[in-house]
Amino acid sequence: MKWKTIRLELARSPRFPNGSASRAYLLHLPLDDEGLVDDGEFRRSPALATVRRHWPNERDRSGYVIRKPNGWAFSYAVGDADDEDLFHLESHPLKPGEYVTITEPDGDRLPYRVVAAEGQMAA
Repeated sequence: MKWKTIRLELARSPRFPNGSASRAYLLHLPLDDEGLVDDGEFRRSPALATVRRHWPNERDRSGYVIRKPNGWAFSYAVGDADDEDLFHLESHPLKPGEYVTITEPDGDRLPYRVVAAEGQMAA
């Protein structure tokens, strides 16, 4: 099993017609051969599943990729107030060229494109 570092960049949207490479997330997740999150490996080592959010003019935010009753989310602090939900991460491959929708705490949904998924052996 390989854990991968995945880079997501903001894709085209009405507010960002050209997308934005400066609005990005770096994830560390276990992926199977199809690029899907390996839930079994995730459950064995959930503390390794991390996220780092990079936005211009804001401090980077670091947190965890967590499993919630209704799916997946990025969480930066205890509680749900800051969670950013991921739309159907369990069925969307995280391979370059694929897309993921992230719902911000204020309810705004934005599309992100997977631009890289680089592997490393699990610790």
